Amino acid sequence: MGRYLVVLFVLLSVLFNQGFAQTTSKIRNEKLVQFSGVVVSSDSLMQIPFVSVMIKGSRHGTISDYNGFFSLVAQENDIIVFSAIGFKPATFVIPDSLEDSKYSMIEILSADTFYLKEMLILPWPTKEQFKQAFLSLDLPDDDAARAQRNLDQVRNPEYYGFSGDSRMMNQQLMLQQQNARVYGSGAIPLNNLMNPFAWAKFISDWRSGKLKRQ
Repeated sequence: MGRYLVVLFVLLSVLFNQGFAQTTSKIRNEKLVQFSGVVVSSDSLMQIPFVSVMIKGSRHGTISDYNGFFSLVAQENDIIVFSAIGFKPATFVIPDSLEDSKYSMIEILSADTFYLKEMLILPWPTKEQFKQAFLSLDLPDDDAARAQRNLDQVRNPEYYGFSGDSRMMNQQLMLQQQNARVYGSGAIPLNNLMNPFAWAKFISDWRSGKLKRQ
């Protein structure tokens, strides 16, 4: 029994050594190439960044940098696949008669255009609902309407806290002016630019015609 095990072990060792020798010889016969280059577009010859550069049938590859440059280690007769979004894919076969272990090239990719069907998007399920919503839409006022509304509000005496007839408003305005003179006596005169009562008097005089040019 032990003799059979020894014979089996010897046979396995011979087969393993032959397979390893064939694999090593195959690797030595396949020449490694430093494959590099630049990827540009066909219409403008501008560099294309982030292009996928893969060896077909394997997971080995790289991507081009921001300037379209790429570099990877490949073998002779390898098929290189170039692909990028918006461009048609292209392939290149590394020659098997290279005298040097380096190979450089410029790969030109053509733009790939997709034409989509026309699509109409509406904010409502049906045109009738859209028409009804559009007709009942309450549009906001334009700038002129908002300015007129603000001006009407300023002209309203109730905006300044006044109520009653013009005599009551004049009395309150006079008292306010007297209080302002007493409070600011001996100091720098107050600026009436931000005084709402002064503006109210100005608007009232302007509407009554007291500010007509002589």
